[in-house]
Amino acid sequence: MVTRYQQIENLHDLRDYVYTTLCEQNQLQVGAFEMTERPLHRAGTPCGMYFCLCGPRRMKATAIWDSDRNQILFYDSSGERSQKTQLIETDRLQYAAA
Repeated sequence: MVTRYQQIENLHDLRDYVYTTLCEQNQLQVGAFEMTERPLHRAGTPCGMYFCLCGPRRMKATAIWDSDRNQILFYDSSGERSQKTQLIETDRLQYAAA
């Protein structure tokens, strides 16, 4: 599994990074497929986001942003973890419902 480091300033940049990474990992054209997201909660408190990119032939690739650990975990279409991105802390990226 690959570990990368990335500086992300806001949720918009987070979405763009996740979308682009999922497209690159699955050899999909950026902008051709839709990505959905939903907030994750632990004990009623927001703790991250779940992202799902739906591609051709029912292919799904996912990523989870864990706001507590400030990292993104990427999973391929078989459900195996393919990459971990540790976010570099400047001002910690804050969760906000979209």
